[in-house]
Amino acid sequence: MFGKIVYISDTEAHVETPKDGSLSTNIMNMHVVFADGDKKVVGEVEDLGAELIKIRFLGEIENGKFIGGVIRKPTFNAELRMISQEEVGLLLGDDTPSTFVIGESPLYDGREIRADINDLFSSHMAIFGNSGSGKSCGVARLLQNIFANPKLLPFRSNFFIFDAYGEYHNALQNIDQINPNLKFKFYTTNMLQTDGEILSVPIWLLDIDDYALLLRADKHSQLTIIERMLKLVTIFASDDDLSVRYKNHLIAKAIMTILYTNQTSSSKRNDVFKILATCSTKEFNLEAPVQGIGYVRKFRDCFVIDTQGNFPESNLMTEYITSFIDDSLDTYEPTEIKYFTLEDLEKALEFTLISEGLLNNEETYADAITLKVRLHSLTISENSKYLRYPNFITIENYIASLVSASGKKAQVINFNLEDVEDWFAKVVTKIYTKMLFNFSKRLKDRASIPFHIFVEEAHRYVQNDTDVDLIGYNIFERAAKEGRKYGLIFNLISQRPVEISETVISQCANFLIFKLNHPRDVEYIRKMLPNISAEIVEKQKTLQPGTCMAFGKAFKVPTIVRMKMPDPAPSSSSCDIVKTWPASRG
Repeated sequence: MFGKIVYISDTEAHVETPKDGSLSTNIMNMHVVFADGDKKVVGEVEDLGAELIKIRFLGEIENGKFIGGVIRKPTFNAELRMISQEEVGLLLGDDTPSTFVIGESPLYDGREIRADINDLFSSHMAIFGNSGSGKSCGVARLLQNIFANPKLLPFRSNFFIFDAYGEYHNALQNIDQINPNLKFKFYTTNMLQTDGEILSVPIWLLDIDDYALLLRADKHSQLTIIERMLKLVTIFASDDDLSVRYKNHLIAKAIMTILYTNQTSSSKRNDVFKILATCSTKEFNLEAPVQGIGYVRKFRDCFVIDTQGNFPESNLMTEYITSFIDDSLDTYEPTEIKYFTLEDLEKALEFTLISEGLLNNEETYADAITLKVRLHSLTISENSKYLRYPNFITIENYIASLVSASGKKAQVINFNLEDVEDWFAKVVTKIYTKMLFNFSKRLKDRASIPFHIFVEEAHRYVQNDTDVDLIGYNIFERAAKEGRKYGLIFNLISQRPVEISETVISQCANFLIFKLNHPRDVEYIRKMLPNISAEIVEKQKTLQPGTCMAFGKAFKVPTIVRMKMPDPAPSSSSCDIVKTWPASRG
């Protein structure tokens, strides 16, 4: 079938094309074996010409196993033949309890292509392709196949899908029909959707960095303000004696700071009244009674100005105010997390604004005012309803609630983010990623609870953000670099890989590349992935919808995979113009 070997290099061999017509079928992209004594070298036909056939070396078969890479090349006397069906199984994956079906081979009569479950799901993965190339259907089929795998029930799996368009609900909502032990959990940002829970984040579980992203902070000084705000909101969360004392202490210190300035009495009074207009208590408000010797004054009356421009009741006023100052409270640190709302946060920020350090620093005060405006905008916005959890819950119980559906374990947790702006969807995705990452790091038995995060339209979220400049890290990049050893695995789905963080892509060990035409994306893939060859780049350009190039840790060799249409399919098809254009007939 083949002519003689005429050229051998480190990477390929050239073989004469037979002149007798024995090469009657198109063997392009198919595999061959160089049998050289007890040595077998596997190659792939990458160029088929009238004179020469170019074959790229892939690996060796030793003791019934395929090993990628070729150290000792075949000789010119090696016997060259097409790969046998048994040997094909070594490349495409054998049917074992640790493997599952990815798709089928269009080159080998629809033969099943199987991947090792550990190799595919214990490392980060990227799924790239043009719109309409079959990405969403491929991901849906991948998950349907893993759930339908008769040899392994993934009961304790946790697939978190952040769904930019609400596509996966239809494809995965009925996984309990595959097996009644499987459950689907659906969170939505669409208030009219009745078959899921409205997205709801307990805001007391967020930390300084989360609020910096939520309030779109852009200066390091604002982190200090947010830290102070969170300290105060925790103290003020319950209206107990400590909360009241702390509020009075802050107001008293702020007022005394004003009274010690060189301003006119009129300016001092205006500033004090401004504080009381936003921060007041029973003891500190304009109508609060101030007890003198034998008489009582309202607090506002202590600020009456005489003809000399002074406060006649300055001694009474000072004595009353200083009685509430307790310097020991300045070093108090709350140790217990408590329930609070966005409105509570706003109140805590108001008290932060009157704190001593801010009043005397014009620039820092301006930064705080910026945060105040953004927090208020968030509180009255449509997005606020996603930040209102009805009752107190711990982080452990909250994560447990995410993976629970009707009292049973849920394996797929689908977040439909199509009804919120991109910036908010990105922050929500970062919040959950960080929450799951930190939870995984705290587990005593490392990687005992794996979390698989699927990010649809990843180029909109997993970007080269300025987070590193502000808070010192990007959670997607940190989780990509460290998450694998804790069992937190990323799966990026995108039509624009060029817009995704390079750091995150560099951590991916497996790739499913559907048809990708944009020159910048193709070039980006070529540069970013050291294990992608020019041949793979060229092959993906001619792929049919639903067909991908699969390569990486889970695949013995780069493989063309045809994936079956998912059943049911995700809601990702194009508009049916022919069906919708005609007018209805009356």
